[in-house]
Amino acid sequence: MDLIPETEIQDEGILKQQRQIEKEVAEIHPLIGNVQPLTNLLQEYNDDPIYANKLKKLCEAYQSLRRVRPDGNCFFRGFGFSYFERLLGNEEEWKKFQAHVASTKDQLLAQGFPKFTLEDFFDSFMEVVNRLGGEAKIDSDELNRIFNDSATSDYLVVYLRLMTSGQLQREEDFYQNFLEGDKTMKEFCQQEVEPMYRESDHMHAIALGSCLKVGIRVVYLDRGEASTSPPEHDFPEDCIPSVYLLYRPGHYDILYK
Repeated sequence: MDLIPETEIQDEGILKQQRQIEKEVAEIHPLIGNVQPLTNLLQEYNDDPIYANKLKKLCEAYQSLRRVRPDGNCFFRGFGFSYFERLLGNEEEWKKFQAHVASTKDQLLAQGFPKFTLEDFFDSFMEVVNRLGGEAKIDSDELNRIFNDSATSDYLVVYLRLMTSGQLQREEDFYQNFLEGDKTMKEFCQQEVEPMYRESDHMHAIALGSCLKVGIRVVYLDRGEASTSPPEHDFPEDCIPSVYLLYRPGHYDILYK
């Protein structure tokens, strides 16, 4: 009888444990939650004086938040929902965005992205974008359902990741300065940008904001001096923010003024 290698047994055990963790996270956290008072988050940090003081200051500038599932896709999913929600009430901005996104497929194809994978994600993305305005405009409840349907929501996230990757590679000379080690930009994008569940940082935010011409403000809940307000950074610099995100170590949620 052939014995199963011990390493294979260990790998299977790790995968099983990982799937269980993912299942538990999915049961607790919807992909996109409902709007709730920002004071709810303050209650979670009552025993943490630094975060509590910073959140009190944050509550002076922002009213509420919408939680995003902490699965490594929270930056892209939070950005997508927040900006799409904004477009529901702005027909002129929607038309500009619709036209701009429609041009991205040819740009990515020209950069060498494979057509057979790109087209499905582009079509799914445009299908939702096309419903954000015009006569067939969806409402906020339908947008919520779209983003909480994992199949559709993940397709939207993938295309946001692909557009970010394309922007990073188009402007490699600029973004290369942010890379550590000896990875090429293409290697970085293939390993850290395009795959699902990979976390995002300021470089992703700069690239996505620049690609889509959408300003992103990220508020950082950090452990700096307790008496100071959480620092805010706009991506790209000097933009007019359309999307507001709250960053806690390793995670993004959506903020509302």
